Amino acid sequence: MTSDPIRTLLESAHTIAVIGLSDDPFRPSNDVSAYMQAQGYRIIPVNPSVGEVLGEKSYPLLAEVPLTVKVDVVNIFRRPEYVPEVVDQAIARKQQDPEQVTAVWMQLGVVHEEAAGKARAAGIEVVMDHCLLIEHRARGMGKR
Repeated sequence: MTSDPIRTLLESAHTIAVIGLSDDPFRPSNDVSAYMQAQGYRIIPVNPSVGEVLGEKSYPLLAEVPLTVKVDVVNIFRRPEYVPEVVDQAIARKQQDPEQVTAVWMQLGVVHEEAAGKARAAGIEVVMDHCLLIEHRARGMGKR
């Protein structure tokens, strides 16, 4: 592990499932996801209220994203009370395929210590209360 685990995570990730990704370009979830997509990451929208976002098919739940889609990071744009359900689905996904879900990332303002502990116990890295876009830019990573 390097001295910057977030950088290591961002360098190794290719696909990000975004829980709560809105199709409204003025919502933070859309802005952050569009930025990450422009940086070369594949974005998998997870939102039961939309059919497609950023040119990608949306899924109602993380559990419904086919296992043929390798999800590296689960990025959560939901209120903390919804985090345990998402973490449970991330853990189930990793149990079905150990190559799935390297990390669970909770966006700014999203903190759930109990769910984070459960994810870590299942071998999943956890980042809480940080923004993917801000962390990516802060490291000067640029386009992949």
